[in-house]
Amino acid sequence: MELTVIGQNTESGCSSSGCGGSSDQLSHLPNNIRNKVKDHPCYSEDAHHHFARMHVAVAPACNIQCHYCNRKYDCSNESRPGVVSELLTPDQAVKKVMAVAANIPQMTVLGIAGPGDPLANPERTFDTFRQLTEKAPDIKLCVSTNGLSLPEQVDELCKHNIDHVTITINCVDPDVGAKIYPWIFWNNRRIHGRKGAKILIEHQQKGLEMLTDRGILVKVNSVMIPGVNDKHLEEVSKIVKEKGAFLHNVMPLIAEEEHGTFYGVMGQRGPTHDELQELQDKCAGDMNMMRHCRQCRADAVGMLGEDRGDEFTMEKVEEMDIDYGAAMEKRAEYQKAALATLEAQRNNTNETFISLSSIKTPNKETRPVLMAVTTSGGGVINQHFGHAREFLIYEASMTDVRFIGHRKVDIYCSGGDTCGDAETTLQKIIRTLDGCETVLCSKIGYEPWEQLEEAGIEPNGEHAMESIEEAVAAVYAEMVEKGLPEKDAAKSEIQASA
Repeated sequence: MELTVIGQNTESGCSSSGCGGSSDQLSHLPNNIRNKVKDHPCYSEDAHHHFARMHVAVAPACNIQCHYCNRKYDCSNESRPGVVSELLTPDQAVKKVMAVAANIPQMTVLGIAGPGDPLANPERTFDTFRQLTEKAPDIKLCVSTNGLSLPEQVDELCKHNIDHVTITINCVDPDVGAKIYPWIFWNNRRIHGRKGAKILIEHQQKGLEMLTDRGILVKVNSVMIPGVNDKHLEEVSKIVKEKGAFLHNVMPLIAEEEHGTFYGVMGQRGPTHDELQELQDKCAGDMNMMRHCRQCRADAVGMLGEDRGDEFTMEKVEEMDIDYGAAMEKRAEYQKAALATLEAQRNNTNETFISLSSIKTPNKETRPVLMAVTTSGGGVINQHFGHAREFLIYEASMTDVRFIGHRKVDIYCSGGDTCGDAETTLQKIIRTLDGCETVLCSKIGYEPWEQLEEAGIEPNGEHAMESIEEAVAAVYAEMVEKGLPEKDAAKSEIQASA
């Protein structure tokens, strides 16, 4: 018996679990589409380990109201869509993009995602795209929209270096939409309730078809809202796939009261990790799923999971003295090397097998196991447990290793003598890792090691600098060989009470 690192059906390119991994997403695609997404951190799960993105906040106005949204300005303490620290003019945005491109060679993608809707601010959005098409043709340009104004802007989008568009589609039923969108602003008037939701849905679907007809890749974002659209999103996934969408990103509702959204104030809860995974798995039967989304700010800079925006405020950008010629050469060299590394990792992942032939599995119980991983990028286990701001969650089984999602945490260790003192933070981390049986990291201190073990989670620091998927598969093989213990419900109770 063999365990593949990423399970693949060689005929379809999809794993048995429903296109769970990015290698699956790419392997069955035509070469022209593969080339569009191979270094796109938001469209390729593998690429997000090696390449960075940035958003510029040039679009303040929005033409719809969502119950889960509250646009905030001059806010540096929240990490979620609709939040920015600086609102930029197109000229400022272009200057900032060039500065980031010179200093972060990993940056391959520039997106406009707010803080309002880019297509409700067409002059500012397209002025930015127009300048960047001329000055930085190597940067992929993306736009994220609610879709209301999309049909009338498709022709303009096609004039620029835009191969990727994201549409947020939370429903295809106006009755569901009326519970999410209190109003839209259309034809110079505000339209409320079901009527407004119906117009929005029609424009979203029309825009989706128009984009795919022109060869533009479309990713659909959907916010999972328990009790509102959670049972409906399977239908959404089927319909957007039929209309040509390339990728579906089902995201959890962010509804903490302190964010000031309608849902937050009214006590609408977000989904649990298990609920989100279950829905993503159901949708995966009909659509490639994006599971590595970080629900970024509208001015995010850097790799997914990090934000270097504070390094590139306009005040700091104005003071930078940059040799753009030298920077662009360095940028090209980095990206060429990164693509080679990424392609080698993909080939190794698809060809690597871990032999379990010596294990008499008929006499052993096997089942999937969730593992948490710390990484600072590169697709390898290279981060100390105490430095992690998020954990990547993988599921290992006898047939494959697949990426499930990420879970954000507060950093446990800030260095020096303070490590191990943050008891409350560690307890929160343990609760966040509910359901995981192993944590893989480059290093881990005695105190968290002990508390993780007490909570039924096995720490593992033996695979530092190894490929994530190969390490997860190796650990699973060891667990199977030793004999997987029964998944004890008490472990979850221990973690919940930690």
